[in-house]
Amino acid sequence: MLLYAVIFLPFAAAALAAVLPSDRLRPWLIPITALLHFALVLGITATAAPAVNPNSLLGLDALGRFILFVVSLLYAACSFYALGYFRYHADWENRIFITALLAFLGAMTIAAASRHLGLLWVAVEATTLVSAPMIYYNRNRFSIEATWKYLLLCSVGIALAMLGILFVAYAGLHGGGEQELLLDQMLASASLYSKPWLRAGFVFLLVGFGTKMGLAPLHTWKPDAYGEAPGLVGGLLAGGLTSVAFLAILRAVQIMIAAGEQVLVRQMLLALGVLSLIFAAVFVIRQRDIKRMLAYSSVEHMGILVIGVAVGGLATYGAMFHVLNNALTKGVLFMTAGNIHRHYGSKRMCETQGALSVLPYSASLFLAGFLAITGSPPFAPFMSEFTILRGMFAGGHLVLGALFIGLLVVIFIGMGGTVLPVTMGPHLEETEDEASDYRETLLTIGSPLFLLAAVLCLGIYLPEPLKIMFSEAAKLVEVTP
Repeated sequence: MLLYAVIFLPFAAAALAAVLPSDRLRPWLIPITALLHFALVLGITATAAPAVNPNSLLGLDALGRFILFVVSLLYAACSFYALGYFRYHADWENRIFITALLAFLGAMTIAAASRHLGLLWVAVEATTLVSAPMIYYNRNRFSIEATWKYLLLCSVGIALAMLGILFVAYAGLHGGGEQELLLDQMLASASLYSKPWLRAGFVFLLVGFGTKMGLAPLHTWKPDAYGEAPGLVGGLLAGGLTSVAFLAILRAVQIMIAAGEQVLVRQMLLALGVLSLIFAAVFVIRQRDIKRMLAYSSVEHMGILVIGVAVGGLATYGAMFHVLNNALTKGVLFMTAGNIHRHYGSKRMCETQGALSVLPYSASLFLAGFLAITGSPPFAPFMSEFTILRGMFAGGHLVLGALFIGLLVVIFIGMGGTVLPVTMGPHLEETEDEASDYRETLLTIGSPLFLLAAVLCLGIYLPEPLKIMFSEAAKLVEVTP
């Protein structure tokens, strides 16, 4: 019953937001819904996982519970920032944005709980449709271009994923089985599937959901969408939506491993992961737009996740840890980048220098978030990346480990070349006409401060329940026939 309540809650709130006449009261639905949702998710994760009904469309295994926890935690933290954001834009009509924002949580919840590939596909596509109006919220020519690019490329990707699902279903039929799309039944009979059709299906699933996740070279929508979306939306896309897309890829990986095709899986994931790190290292250098820089950072961390799964063993555990770290840290960075953008009216480094002198809290959090996301101790991303690196060396992947370290160093230097001038550079004097009326408030800095504190605490001490959650999720991916 808790699962159905978790799914129903955000859609009910979205319906209420659509009919509520007050633009002033409507934003309060976001934190209320988010906190109730997170409380229900905690109730689910705190209890022993019941056996998943193999004939049910919905259910939460260890992997689904983990992704749902990450999404709900990030959304709850960002919800209070939303209050400050809409208070600053009090004269803007917010009905469509808030309705879409609440439905976005519902779509991600269904994706995390889906036990049917068709339903998973529908939920992932729904996240695209409901998030598009949020990207366009600033209503300028750049945001409309970013929105159409996001819709077009992600829809093409999701169409390829649908073709992959059809191929996998036909692999079961061709192998003498049935055309089932229920995950548990597919895992049980995967060894009988036609290998050529199954491999072709996996390629299309990886390309399709990889586009949604933002793996290179399928990432081309990210710089525009993340660059033009409000900071709140950028954080949810980079930390929540990518986690859901990663889950969709892991479902395909589970089927392939159950069929004995783990070698092909690891080769393809490794290729896309390394390519993502290379693309990020190239394009983050001399990147003058702070939000586009964060988009390429997201490409980097999607690559880190799939590399961890490709290496396997301890690295898969590290990848699960990194899903949480990436989500929380991206929330810090996008929300504080949004504050800087709002004050200066620009995202370009040359026009936002010296933010520490005018936005001391936001700029300090942005600088600390940069150190965290680039794997600096004692923040939690350092621990998860180090765990993945240990897995590489323990598995004998010495060249991969050396390449991994080298690319992370290049990305650190490239991002530092943008972040340091923005935060610590000489402050640009503003004329009276250029002076912004934006001021930091507890609502706009409280959420990133909470997330950064969580990232710092997880780097120092990892609670046992989280260790168990990471371990169980990793074991589910690593199960072999």
